[in-house]
Amino acid sequence: MSKTVLIVAAHADDEVLGCGGTIARHVAEGDSVYLVLMADGESSRTGASEAEMELRLSAVERAQKILGVTEVHHLGFPDNRMDSIPLLDIVQALEPVVQCIAPSVIYTHHHGDLNIDHCRTQEAVMTACRPQPGCTVKEIYGFEVLSSTEWATPQTEPFTPSLYVDITAQLPSKLGALEAYEDEMRSTPHSRSVEHAEVLARHRGYNIGVQAAEAFVIYRVIRQE
Repeated sequence: MSKTVLIVAAHADDEVLGCGGTIARHVAEGDSVYLVLMADGESSRTGASEAEMELRLSAVERAQKILGVTEVHHLGFPDNRMDSIPLLDIVQALEPVVQCIAPSVIYTHHHGDLNIDHCRTQEAVMTACRPQPGCTVKEIYGFEVLSSTEWATPQTEPFTPSLYVDITAQLPSKLGALEAYEDEMRSTPHSRSVEHAEVLARHRGYNIGVQAAEAFVIYRVIRQE
C-alpha cells in the first residue's frame, strides 16, 4: 500500500543532502512525497537580493522535479534565526500543513546539528506530531546534513544511525538534485560538496554491505498491525 511521506527541512538543499535518495526511492515505490522548507535560506546573507531568492526557488523546483516530489511548502522563517521565533509560533505554522498532507512518515533533521535552524525544525516536528488520537504520523526519522551534523559538538548529541536505506539505484537522482543546487554546493575539500555527498552515500552503503545508502536516527515508530 502506498504511503504519504513528508520531508521537513530547514533550508533548500538540506532535504537532498539528508534524504534525497530516500525521497527518490519512495517515489519509485509509488509513495507520494511532500516537502516543507522552514526558513527562507537567504535573509542571513549580507546583501541578499530578490534575484538571489528567485534563483534559489528555481533550484528548489529543479531539484524536486528530479526527485519526484509532489508539492513544496515554504514557511518563510528567517534564515539562521529560527531560535529568535517562539517555538509555539513555528509549531502553529507547521501543524496545518501536517494536518492537510496527513503523512504517515516524516523525515526531518537530527536534533544535535550545529545549525540552529535544524534543531528548531526537529523540535517543531516532534511537537506538531505529538502522538495524540487521530494523528496520522506513525514514523519519524532524523537525517544527517553535511557541514552541520558532523560539525556539531560531539558531546551534545552525536548522530548514531539506527536505520539505513539502500539508495544504490537512486544515487544518480540524489547527485543530480544536488547539482541543481550548485549555488549552495562548495568545491572539495569542503564538506558540503557533491563529491563528499557521494562519498558519504558510499560510506553508509558500505556500512551495511550495499553500494550506497542513507542513514537515519529513529525518533518514533508506532506499529499497530
